[in-house]
Amino acid sequence: MSKTRIAAGGGACLVALTALAVVLAGSSSAKPSAAYKAALVSDVGRFNDKGFNQSQLTGLNRAKKALKISVLPIQSNGTSDYIPNLDTAVRQGSHLVIAAGFLMADSLATVAKQFPSTHFAITDDTVSTSSGDFQGKDVHNIEGLTYATNENSYLIGCIAALVTKAEKKPHVLGAVMGIKIPPVNIFFAGYQAGAKKCVPGTKVLSGYSNSFTAQDQCKTIAENQIQQKANVIFAIAGGCGLGALDSAKGHGLWGVGVDRDQSFLGSYILTSAVKRVDNGVALGKISPKLKGKLRVQVLKKVAQLKRQIIAGKIKPPKTF
Repeated sequence: MSKTRIAAGGGACLVALTALAVVLAGSSSAKPSAAYKAALVSDVGRFNDKGFNQSQLTGLNRAKKALKISVLPIQSNGTSDYIPNLDTAVRQGSHLVIAAGFLMADSLATVAKQFPSTHFAITDDTVSTSSGDFQGKDVHNIEGLTYATNENSYLIGCIAALVTKAEKKPHVLGAVMGIKIPPVNIFFAGYQAGAKKCVPGTKVLSGYSNSFTAQDQCKTIAENQIQQKANVIFAIAGGCGLGALDSAKGHGLWGVGVDRDQSFLGSYILTSAVKRVDNGVALGKISPKLKGKLRVQVLKKVAQLKRQIIAGKIKPPKTF
């Protein structure tokens, strides 16, 4: 059984570096060099999603520079590309092949079985023979990389609730999600729990777009939540979520980014639930629009909750 890497700290997005370190730690391989090739295969979100896949591509390129290795990024434009792309990565001489996300688990299990001497890794999925997508399958050459995004989302739920209360608006928050899978649900679980912790009685709306790419679908869900008095929209849907954030902007409301620090979208981004895909999770920049006593109050509360989470006194839920 392969190892599962669960992280809860900060860091830069070096998924390739982490996966490579885990692989080398369990082998007798020499130091990587230009002769060593690491491949990254995107999921359907593609490398220009301004989030999950793009972060991993950034990490791959940083690993190339830091480790002086060769890299091979391969974009998937549809689910039917998963197996051919993973197969291509191996056949082009990759020593390590990383599958970008939970949705690729079945395809990865198929290809990893065909190439038992190649090392594989998958982000956002545990790798276990006893449960989940890899149950009963040979996973000796697959590493699982998962992240405690319930923790930073818990802090964000608190921030959103406190800001909404201070602005004397209805205590309603929104979350627009992509596909109903554990790596998505874990964000919402923390968000909802943090909001209710800091402002009891807060209502947290949720909806699935069933897509990580269709921005119009996420925008529609956000519009519906805004009609129900949601004052903050947390987009947990990859590239699709950009549509939800655009809706929040259009109504003069707060948006919350995901995976990357999406503050570059504008000052309406309250903060972001950053998934730094090497070793942990973090908060993105806090909007400069959050000023004065409220900013001090919010940051003080966040610091307090963060200490309690690290100490194990608060354990944000992973499911809801």
